[in-house]
Amino acid sequence: MLKKIPMVVARPILIQFLCLVFVGSSWADTGIETSKGQTVYVPLYSHVYAADNERPFQISATVSVRNTDMEDSITLIVVDYYDNDGKLLHTYVEKAVTIKPLGSVHYKIKESDRAGGFGANFIIKWESQTVVNAPIIESVMISTRMAQGISFVSRGKVIKEK
Repeated sequence: MLKKIPMVVARPILIQFLCLVFVGSSWADTGIETSKGQTVYVPLYSHVYAADNERPFQISATVSVRNTDMEDSITLIVVDYYDNDGKLLHTYVEKAVTIKPLGSVHYKIKESDRAGGFGANFIIKWESQTVVNAPIIESVMISTRMAQGISFVSRGKVIKEK
């Protein structure tokens, strides 16, 4: 048998519940990431291991930075390539690079470039004067050799907000 809850007790509980529902709904995640700047770690592979003997299979890589904002530009201030041991191999941006709304830039690592190794990566720092949609930053690896083909994508991970 259910007991009636006195209105003196029920009203405050109801008010708290409604506050949580309405306030909580305004905090809902829209799935759209915005920022004024970030540092992004981008995994990259200059080779993968093939067969039981772990023989390296060389692959080329392209790092792509895509401005997903429809109104504002973003600026790349650092695009650095590191090897498996964390040693800086190459700095791609000497002067800031502006990417217009919905524009993109890319940086290529040749298949013959063995310097990066299995744990190679890029560190990319970007910024904007206003809050914008965060860019998509990915590495795309591909190789076709002796009727064998391999391709895959690795998405960058934000490691620091501006």
